[in-house]
Formats: sequence, structure tokens, C-alpha cells
Amino acid sequence: PDPPGILEGKARLATGDLYGDEEIIEVIGLSDSEPTPDDLANEVEDVDFAEGEDNEGFADDEEWETEDEGEENMEAMQDDSELTFSKHTGKRTNSSLTLKSSKCTAVKAARIHLNPCWLFTRIDLIIFLPAGHKDSVTCASFNHNSTMVATGDMSGLIKVWQVETKEEIWSFEVGDLEWMEWHPCAHVLMAGTTEGSSWMWKVPSGECKTFHGPSCQTACGKILPDGKRAVVGYEDGTVRLWDLKQGNVLHVIKGQDGHQGPLTCMACNKDGSLIMTGSVDSNAKLINSVTGKVVGVFRKEPNPMKNSAEGAEDVEPSSVESVGFCNMLPLAAVGYLDGTMDIYDVPTQSLRHKCQHEAGIVQLLWEDSSPVVYTCSLDGVVRLWDARSGKLISDYHGHTAEILDFTISRDASIVLTASGDHKSKVFCVQRPDR
Repeated sequence: PDPPGILEGKARLATGDLYGDEEIIEVIGLSDSEPTPDDLANEVEDVDFAEGEDNEGFADDEEWETEDEGEENMEAMQDDSELTFSKHTGKRTNSSLTLKSSKCTAVKAARIHLNPCWLFTRIDLIIFLPAGHKDSVTCASFNHNSTMVATGDMSGLIKVWQVETKEEIWSFEVGDLEWMEWHPCAHVLMAGTTEGSSWMWKVPSGECKTFHGPSCQTACGKILPDGKRAVVGYEDGTVRLWDLKQGNVLHVIKGQDGHQGPLTCMACNKDGSLIMTGSVDSNAKLINSVTGKVVGVFRKEPNPMKNSAEGAEDVEPSSVESVGFCNMLPLAAVGYLDGTMDIYDVPTQSLRHKCQHEAGIVQLLWEDSSPVVYTCSLDGVVRLWDARSGKLISDYHGHTAEILDFTISRDASIVLTASGDHKSKVFCVQRPDR
């Protein structure tokens, strides 16, 4: 999507795990000077690179960069990653990784013209091209059971691929694409466009419904956990709750209840009873999904140290870039462009902790089974925070540019990042002291 804020398109990510004897290789960079896929397969147990037609993407080895190529002028820096993928020549702003039982499956899409997607099975690497895309592929996402993956480009062309066969099974073209999301428990895909409409399809039959919004672009959207409703945020600051079966609007949050600027992000709690929205107006709003009422507003509180340095009159509002709920405790986090993450107690709506970053926050994610929140930021660092104390647990370096999006595995042992340095990295965050 292209809301005002850090990203022109924040990708949706779901992640996977590695099990058993499977190992992580430090760097995969295929070039004339690097080991061939056969050499790597012989050296690492259970790692077999695909051959034949599925491996055509490896034909041009010169396109693959090693960790140091193209960065001769960059200062040597700490790299905590276990694995690095580097092929694309443009910024990566979209990627998706999901778990399939004991296998790890991923798809990557970058915001440059006709970039390939990367499909991983275990640690095997297969490349398949989203053939027929007309523009930069900016959205990529797995369905609920990881049998399908959808890719969408900036022009609005959406394609769905069968994971097992790597074959295209459905496609559709809409207006310029802003966001895309799968239904939580059905083969149903939803997407929003710059024209203000949201679309929903059954895949692969193609049965379609259209949800017409105001005369402005959709900024973000989410299907609620019950699978019956969706919430969509718009550039004019309004929020609409939709009945997916009937196709009608259940609630509209606008005016003083709505945001006073374009929406940038949204999230819902585990049961879908609460929705949190963020905007460039520096506010995050809590909305009751049943009544459509705004039940709380989290406003950006001034940073005394920053204000004293810059002068109170010169301080500008900071956009909300990411929001999220904790599954274990009644906590919520709000991440801002100025590098502040505020952690709130939801029942009392009181600020518990303020976690300061060295650069603007791009995305935040909570662990599923603990009160630990992860952040990635414009300084290229992944950080882990204990929401109970507000203290930094650890940080992970390795990127030489901003991290545009990231995801964590279901067991919270692995982090996958996509960065403006043209690289994606895998960080192992499971440590004996955690």
C-alpha cells in the first residue's frame, strides 16, 4: 500500500520453523566463485537444490551477490544473521513465509519490475517466476493452510499459485493494488485498491464481491478472526466495518471519531472484539468491532528529551507506523516514525512503557505465546523488548539499510527480514538465556 508513512507497501508476513536435523547455512550467494548447488547439497545434510525446469532461476549465476559484493564502500559492520539471500537489484518491500508442518515454505516478492518469487521447501531453494505480471510485485501471501500463494503487482494484477505444483491456478485484474489478505480459514482472498474499492474472491472459482468505499483509496484492510467481517481503513481517515456475506457496511467511523489523516496500519486482538487503527495524525484508536464505537484513543505523548533538544515549537507530529495486540496479556503496542514505541495497558488505557529506538519504527510484531514484542526500524536493526518491563532484551544487526518488513516464526526461534539493502536475512533469536 501507499499510505503516507515509511513504506509505499507494507508486506504481509507469516513465518515458518526449522526442525530436527535441518541446519541453517550462513550465506547463500550463487556466483562463479561460490560453490555450486551440488557442492552445497553434498556438504549439508538434507539440503537438495531443485533441478530441471524448477531450477531455471539459477541459470544466471552472475545476478546473485555474495555478502560483500556491491558494498565495497560500506563500512564493515556486525552481522548477526545465520543466512542471507541476495539476488534482487531493487528494494524488497514484500515477502511472506509460512509453516507447513515440519517444512519451511516461503515466497518473496520485491518492489521492482517482474522480480521472481522465491519458494523454499525445507532449506531447498526453488525459484519460480510470477510470469505475466505487468508491474512490480508488491504483495505476496500464503493462504490459511499454505496450499496456495497469491502474488499481486502494482498495476492490480493478482495471481494465485498452487504451492505443490507451482502452477498458476487463478488470476484477476483490479485497479492499482494497495493491500491483499487471505481469509483466516477459507480459500478466499481480499484486496483493496487506490480507487477506494475492496474486492473479495473465492479461489479458484473466481466468485467475486465488491465493497465500494468513499471516493479515495483504501489504505489498509484486515479480515477479522470470525471470518465474517472485515475492517478497511481509507485515505480520508474513515474506517468501515463490512459484512462479508451480505456485502453491506456494518459501521462507519468518521468525523471526530475517525482519524484526521490517512490510515497507515491496523490490527485486531485475538478474538476480534477490538480493532486498533493507526494514522499519520499520530493517534491510534481502539474500536469495538461489535458496536463500531471508538472506546479509546492513544495519543502520541511528547518526548521531553527530544523536545528540549529540538525546541517544543519545532516538533512535528509523528506518524503511527505499526500497531499490535499481545495475546498473553492485555497489552497493546504503538510504533511511531520518530522511533518511539508506546506500550499500553488496554483495560485502563494507561501508558506503561516508552521504548525508544535510534530510528523510525517500520513494523512491530508480538510473540504468540509471550509478552515479547519485536520491532524493525530504519536503522536496519531488529529488536526484542520485554513488554512487562519495557526493557530491551536483545538486538540483531546485519543490514546496511532500512528494514522494510519482517516476520517471526511460530515458535519465535527465527526472524526473517526484507531490507532496502537488497537482501533478506534469517536471524536465529532463540538463545539459552531466553
